[in-house]
Amino acid sequence: MKLPAPDRVLSSRTGYSRGTWLAVADHLLDSLVPWFSGSGALVRLPGRGSWSGADCDGLEGFARSFLLAAFRIAADGGDDRLVERYSRGLVAGAAGEWPRLTPCSQQMVEAAAIAVGLHESRAWLWDRLDEREQTHVVDWLSGFVGSRTWDNNWRLFQVVGEQFLASVGAPHEQDDIDAGLDRIEDWYVGDGWYSDGPGQNFDHYIGWAMHLYPGLWTRMAGPSADGRLAVYRERLHRFLEDAVHLTGSDGAPVHFGRSLCYRMATAAPYWMGALLDATPLTPGQTRRLCSGTLRHFVDHGVPDDRGLLSLGWHHQFLPTTQPYSGPGSPYWASKGFLGLLLPADHDVWTARESALPIDEHDQVRAMLAPGFLIQATKHDGIVRLLNHGSDHGAEGDAHYNRLAYSSRTGPELTDEQLDNHVTFIGSGRRESIRRLRVSGDLAASWWQAGAARIEVASVVQGRIEVRCVLVAGPAGLVRHGGYAVAGEDAPEVTAQETWAQATRIDRLTSAVVGLHGYDRAAVRRGLDVNAFGPHSATPYLEAQHDGKDPLVLVSAVVLSGDTVWPRQLAESIEVTVHGLHVTVRFADGTTADVQLGEEVGDGGGTAPVEGAPA
Repeated sequence: MKLPAPDRVLSSRTGYSRGTWLAVADHLLDSLVPWFSGSGALVRLPGRGSWSGADCDGLEGFARSFLLAAFRIAADGGDDRLVERYSRGLVAGAAGEWPRLTPCSQQMVEAAAIAVGLHESRAWLWDRLDEREQTHVVDWLSGFVGSRTWDNNWRLFQVVGEQFLASVGAPHEQDDIDAGLDRIEDWYVGDGWYSDGPGQNFDHYIGWAMHLYPGLWTRMAGPSADGRLAVYRERLHRFLEDAVHLTGSDGAPVHFGRSLCYRMATAAPYWMGALLDATPLTPGQTRRLCSGTLRHFVDHGVPDDRGLLSLGWHHQFLPTTQPYSGPGSPYWASKGFLGLLLPADHDVWTARESALPIDEHDQVRAMLAPGFLIQATKHDGIVRLLNHGSDHGAEGDAHYNRLAYSSRTGPELTDEQLDNHVTFIGSGRRESIRRLRVSGDLAASWWQAGAARIEVASVVQGRIEVRCVLVAGPAGLVRHGGYAVAGEDAPEVTAQETWAQATRIDRLTSAVVGLHGYDRAAVRRGLDVNAFGPHSATPYLEAQHDGKDPLVLVSAVVLSGDTVWPRQLAESIEVTVHGLHVTVRFADGTTADVQLGEEVGDGGGTAPVEGAPA
């Protein structure tokens, strides 16, 4: 992929300019040309199919890339080549080649992309279709009217689909639009955060769906959206105050939640903040953050040598995907190019890139609404998300049930979950998370694992997380893992009696150090079970529970971009345990008091919506 020369004046941190974004968009779109069907209505990409079938997968490839094409068309005030390519396929698909929109069908997702793309490229594409062609498209999109969707972010697909119909004078149901927008009010939990449907469903969908689609709807609805627009702007502004802390200094988003193959889509809410003038970030910070994310993936081989987006993270890795994702699914990355709707003379493109919080100081941020404690360090640019609140409906998914995630690591996708997990051997996984506290530099939660009750409290300082664990239940073996590190080469591993660590060739190091109650330490190696590389390793600790009094365990968990000295780390932290009360004293003299076994809140989840993809 040929990119413009780096701009070291306006973009001193990433080198990426508006021209870089245009070049990447052009490369992605041009690389799809060989995969279009003869009519242009389907983009049949190679790779594993989804559960929706080949025709829907072909529609997915068309619709999601059309969203990128629409942003690209609008960026330069028209592009006849893209207009011809997509208008031909649009008409052929709507006239009969695409599956019809039926209740809760995957086609609804793709129809939303088409509706948004038609609106944003309207002057160059829709307005040039003749009446017969427009009728075909309207008839196909009319499958939204009066229909039913899954009760989560899908409600917003119907909203934007029918709002486009309204904008072109086609039949629609205003009640459908209003009901969808009213429904997300039930999921607003404060501080700018929504849940993606009922329950504790917090991940990247909050930015690239729950905030994105209402913002797009306001652009489609015009003045009639004014009443809701003020609310959406206020919430987005507040959300971005938190969300800016979810990306590492290298542009890597925290690897957490579903649909991670959408990659650059994580930039969407930051662009939307600029589009709606609803952001706490300066223009230079917005571009630095978004361009950092684009550069992160480009630097890690995305797109691949064919110019395609694969099902994976840095490379194809099917275990991190969901069965609803087909080969065209990663093209929701198009959402991350939303900034192309900002004109070339907008401040976001003309201001000098400026520092983000992580560029200047270590960050600790408690996010009460989703139950996160964010721990970010300037020296290595790593963001760690300590998860005490998001369980996605108690599914037991490795992308939700870990105690921590980061911008440099991913969970091990194995049957026996170990990394960033407290496992009571023979009992169930961490599923429904019951919140206890998220404030300051401490977060705590508990869950039921079979007959055992497990509670974890996290206290952070710098790169160190001290985890205080309480296990109550029958006798058995407790295992507690740290972060899994993975790469092309096998990490170097070391284990002593009460500490273990794994170090990647670039010095990314994961370490666990037993501070109280642990009997043994070891490292487990993995092969082809991690999105960050084929070779992985997880340090862990073990303790035997006698099944009598509740067992208190304390450890230091570290993920660092440079060397960790476990013995010195153990000596630098003083731990005192009296019953269920733990006092932690760090090397600089600061202390933290943790009282285990006290329920001060309950943030339990609800059952998931069966069968609802994204």
